[in-house]
Amino acid sequence: MTGLPICGHPAACTHRANPLWRKSLGLNSTQFEPMDMSTAETLLKEAKQILDELGLVFFLRHGTCLGAVRDQAFIPWDDDLDIGSVIGLHGLTEKIVQEAAVEFRKHGYSAEVIDSELHMSVDLKKSGIQMDWTCYRIIDDSIYQWPVVKIPASLHENLKEIEFLGTTFMVPNPPEEYFRLKYGPDWMTPKESGDFEQEVLDLMEDRSQSGDSENVLQLADQRDANLHTGSLKVLGFDGEVAAGVEVTLAPTTVLTGLDKANTNEDGYVYFSLPEEACYVVAVQLGDSKEILYMEELEPGIEYLYQPDSAHPSGRANALIAQ
Repeated sequence: MTGLPICGHPAACTHRANPLWRKSLGLNSTQFEPMDMSTAETLLKEAKQILDELGLVFFLRHGTCLGAVRDQAFIPWDDDLDIGSVIGLHGLTEKIVQEAAVEFRKHGYSAEVIDSELHMSVDLKKSGIQMDWTCYRIIDDSIYQWPVVKIPASLHENLKEIEFLGTTFMVPNPPEEYFRLKYGPDWMTPKESGDFEQEVLDLMEDRSQSGDSENVLQLADQRDANLHTGSLKVLGFDGEVAAGVEVTLAPTTVLTGLDKANTNEDGYVYFSLPEEACYVVAVQLGDSKEILYMEELEPGIEYLYQPDSAHPSGRANALIAQ
């Protein structure tokens, strides 16, 4: 979704399993549910007050930013609030991020700081609302936003002030360039829930040419015991093994792009995961393609995929560990 956080650690995805944020579909599978917009407004303003009093510069990002600039409102189906800062800009340090998390706890938030190569994420929860304050690290003059989308750090040096919710917030500058990079040239066209997943995958495909991806993922229809650390078995709508099905897998925590393979006659593809984290998984079953954009996977596990005709999109944790 436009408002999803970049995942730098499996804990960054864990809040999605909270019943406040998801509706159970049976087994582990759940579906994202919209946040309460009135409560979200109150908490976004409160977060602004906390960070302003600490003298910390932050900006709206992801779906929160898109809704504020394009629609002057939250996106109706968004399920969380997304704010950001950049470590190394505006005096922000890792120590200050940790100190700010303590201040949020004093205001009644649960606040978990999750560290990764690409960012420090402060996972905030209060009153049934999820808020992700992601503090990005600058890598070669860029930051990487979920799902590993390269954004120039320069867009965050001189932030633009906008009016939103009866007050002011900062956004990347110019916001139009940020949205083009983050969502593509059609960012002005509102998307319904479930309509944006292919665009997410396309953004990751643009990064699949990276030479750093050697020995990472390595999707194949035959297992290499010296390389592969897990597998995915695909079933069709009829519950039978699905052979020749295209499976796409992409990490959201390392700069490696994605990989693809077709299932073998037993319905399997094999892979080598770089780490336990959130992944984007796409399965093409005939004319039906489901893109699972926040699957918590770990090496050494065999997974099972089965489609759900009643919920063709918007599922999370749909893969079943065997």
